[in-house]
Amino acid sequence: MSSAASRPTAGPFDRGHTDDLMAFLTASPSPYHAVASAAERLEKAGFRKVEETAAWEGTSGGKYVIRGGAIIAWYVPEGATAHTPYRIVGAHTDSPNLRVKPQPDMGAQGWRQVAVEIYGGTLLNTWLDRDLGLAGRLTLRDGSHHLVNVDRPLLRVPQLAIHLDRQVNDGLKLDRQRHMQPIWGIGQVHEGDLIDFVAAEAGVDAEDVTGWDLMVHAVDAPAYLGRDQELLAGPRMDNLISVHAGVAALASLAGRDDLPYIPVLAAFDHEENGSEADTGAQGPLLGNVLERSVYARGGSYEDRARAFAGTVCLSSDTGHAVHPNYAERHDPTHHPRVNGGPILKVNVNQRYATDGSGRAVFAAACEKAGVPWQSFVSSNDMPCGTTIGPITAARHGISTVDIGVAILSMHSARELCGADDPYLLANALVAFLEG
Repeated sequence: MSSAASRPTAGPFDRGHTDDLMAFLTASPSPYHAVASAAERLEKAGFRKVEETAAWEGTSGGKYVIRGGAIIAWYVPEGATAHTPYRIVGAHTDSPNLRVKPQPDMGAQGWRQVAVEIYGGTLLNTWLDRDLGLAGRLTLRDGSHHLVNVDRPLLRVPQLAIHLDRQVNDGLKLDRQRHMQPIWGIGQVHEGDLIDFVAAEAGVDAEDVTGWDLMVHAVDAPAYLGRDQELLAGPRMDNLISVHAGVAALASLAGRDDLPYIPVLAAFDHEENGSEADTGAQGPLLGNVLERSVYARGGSYEDRARAFAGTVCLSSDTGHAVHPNYAERHDPTHHPRVNGGPILKVNVNQRYATDGSGRAVFAAACEKAGVPWQSFVSSNDMPCGTTIGPITAARHGISTVDIGVAILSMHSARELCGADDPYLLANALVAFLEG
């Protein structure tokens, strides 16, 4: 761990950043809402949206592209050359949850239910006996998209009473198909009921709805926790903590024409199921945006190669804080703690992309920001997860470092972090993007 002070000595963010994160989490129940929330904040900082189908100008200033549940944003300082390298903060907008199937109306024994599919590696039991809302986007016949957010108790996945399963506390076993379908009422099941309801909530005609991407979310609000409110509980921290911090860091640099790099935020969708999508890190979106920016500034392929060679990406995703009840599951010499600052994630088998050079870049940023930091590595007998970091490094040939905030209850419907860590991360990201 760094020997820096426990709070940043420089940087624009303090505990107010965590308050703002809570509002961001609430406003972002789906990747599409997260992107819309990010775009709104960037617009207030002077960024403007550019369309992928339009010709791009090589002007300076802040710009962003939206595709589905992904957003790429960047700020071109005045005087940047065609071969100016990028500094990228990578993150993802999606979280494990339950998503509505193409034929959603179902039921049994007089109960009306919604057919859902399991998305990502969610902790199934955390969705039981919880008040759930419904959010996402509707696609209309003309190809337009409309966001919808039913942010009130609408659905519930009821657990079987202990009287009917006396051994449940010896090991809960959930069938992903039979046991995870939520109820939302009683009576006869009619085809089209759910979409009729959701269309009305969105203020559109149900007959115009030809497609949907809908998912459930817990409606209980984020909240400070603990005697001294030193903890934060909330949904979708994996990985909206990083998206929010990246947006805030990038927006804070708007108007800074002294930057030696072009700062970038790349927030992808579908990380939780492998990133293999046109909006995922495996897709061409980031590379296309970076290349088009080079060419719009009059650059050549040689300029593109020079820019990429000098580029560094911080792949920011949540990691595991040491669990007080399961400390044996962690490496004995690496116990990241909440409110200890962001973690540097290392795996020599390239499940994380960090190497010694990347460690030096991250350490320099944290030192500049006055932010403490920690190292994370998995126990040798416990396989670790992965992130967009190795994908970004391999696909684009960009030096990449994996970092994040340490949390508990990862992939739960409601996760837990230290209340200081979000703003410590944001301050470190500002220092990194500044170079």
